[in-house]
Amino acid sequence: MLKLVMALVVLSVFCRWALGQWPWQYLAAVPGRHKAVQRARTLLGVGPGAGREEIIAAHRRLTAEVHPDRGGTTAAMQEANAARDLLLDELPPARDGIGD
Repeated sequence: MLKLVMALVVLSVFCRWALGQWPWQYLAAVPGRHKAVQRARTLLGVGPGAGREEIIAAHRRLTAEVHPDRGGTTAAMQEANAARDLLLDELPPARDGIGD
């Protein structure tokens, strides 16, 4: 029994060292969209309270660096565009003032 417990401890520490997470962290389900939104915010460098203008400005700054015409890659440009689109989709619908 003690050998089994020690083996589990060693495997857990190895998993943490090799993969960066404890084994039980893989059991916690993180919603895919939530994780994608966090990644998009990190990529664009905006916080959770960022509005439309801030997201677009951050996207412009990033695309100025990663655009293929400036030495970037098409994949980086596509990732920046996808991040912008995802964050804009997360915003609540804009009220246009019609019918108020």
